[in-house]
Amino acid sequence: MSDLTIRGRIVSASATMDDGVVSVSGARIAAVQSFAQWRAGHLDSPEPPISGIVLPGLVDMHNHGGFGYRFDTVDGADARAAAESHHARGSTTVVASVVTGVGADMVAQTAVLRKLAEEGVLGGIHLEGPFLSEARCGAQDPRFLRDPDPELTDQLLAAGGAHLRVLTIAPELPGYAAVARRLVDNGVVVALGHSETDFTSFLEALRPNGFGGLVTHLANGMPPLHHRDPGPVAAALVAAAAGHATVELIGDGVHVDPGFAALVFATAPGRVALVTDAMQAAGLPDGEYRLGPQPVTVRDGVARIANGSIAGGVSTLLQCVARAVRESGVPLRDAVLAATSTPAAALGLTDVGDLRAGQFADILTVDDSLQLRRVLRRGQWLS
Repeated sequence: MSDLTIRGRIVSASATMDDGVVSVSGARIAAVQSFAQWRAGHLDSPEPPISGIVLPGLVDMHNHGGFGYRFDTVDGADARAAAESHHARGSTTVVASVVTGVGADMVAQTAVLRKLAEEGVLGGIHLEGPFLSEARCGAQDPRFLRDPDPELTDQLLAAGGAHLRVLTIAPELPGYAAVARRLVDNGVVVALGHSETDFTSFLEALRPNGFGGLVTHLANGMPPLHHRDPGPVAAALVAAAAGHATVELIGDGVHVDPGFAALVFATAPGRVALVTDAMQAAGLPDGEYRLGPQPVTVRDGVARIANGSIAGGVSTLLQCVARAVRESGVPLRDAVLAATSTPAAALGLTDVGDLRAGQFADILTVDDSLQLRRVLRRGQWLS
């Protein structure tokens, strides 16, 4: 007997139906059926109420914090609060992102986040740096950037263990190949980003056996797309269209124009992962905050460091999904997959990102405007 049932219009990778029922037993999904199928097997049970649109819990693979809390910290309670705040807003799987800082600090932060990942609070850890291009550092503190360093890499691998999922690296830096190989051999996804390299070099690093399989926040932290100098943006889209890479897209309406988002979805269907790049100010008013070692000012909903560079996002992932549908014209199912099954697959997370039997019971109900109604995580209602 299932513990609970959720009925509504189901939108997910494995099941899309106008009137369906998700049955939950404990922390897992027991079955996903049309209402007619469910009714046939439950003739003596009352009909479950229609809950609106039913979605898988969202998977945010690039998130620095929010709601006043940060992941670039050695305070486990602070990091836990950041994750749980996003859980309650629909991102039931959060990969905690650490920005560039002192190497020893990054190692210590990674070790703290590992404990939360072992508890199931986090879906993994993402290190954005410190092996990044100074010319395209964005809000990464250039004082702490360095060329790929095998010794520091080993320290980070040891600190994160199996929960270190992604490390962002610029492929043009000396030592890239050796460190990328070491990461891949340890089960870490190599994400290319914060790079100044050209089209050919970026594309080569995204080919099979080029080590890179993911692109960090496409178009941000890299030269702009130009028809006579296509650069990393075009290379990333070519690789994604060929099925060799997944591209992150910050869907907050600030980092990229809705028209560019529409182009990316049209060019690389099934290979776009919507992310928030959320930082401490996500969900909060304008004001003064921090991202890693640097102070951040949020004004009119845009976070920037002192030099004017955008410093992360202030939206939730569900807001990014709604914006993709509303402003970029992305079909609802495509936008949902970009925030669920696509990032889960890119990270090798097999228990989340879909609505099918055996997966964790991470489920959202939303209205027709994609406004959140309720969140179920691991079979427990959060809201």
